[in-house]
Amino acid sequence: MDKLKNTPKITLATLKGFAKRNSDKLFVKEVSSFDGMTDCVEALNRDWKKSSISKKTNYYKTGIDGVYTVGSSRDYFCIYENTVYYGIEVYNSCGRSILAIKK
Repeated sequence: MDKLKNTPKITLATLKGFAKRNSDKLFVKEVSSFDGMTDCVEALNRDWKKSSISKKTNYYKTGIDGVYTVGSSRDYFCIYENTVYYGIEVYNSCGRSILAIKK
């Protein structure tokens, strides 16, 4: 956990490294997501779920279930922490999600 706090700037590489190191205990919470029917990002009422890493990726997916990126420095990352989980929050034009592990 302290490794993230000592990171001067969280990047996509930091996120992928965090996911790889903790692949067996990852959780994800999708807070908001882009909806093509309304052409905007809408809030989701979803709870934490177990996440996994896939070898299949495309431009919008990191290979981490529930985490979407847009690339070209248009993704924003910050440390997330509450009483139960610790991890990285990702937000961009596709929405906002949190990738975390239990404390």
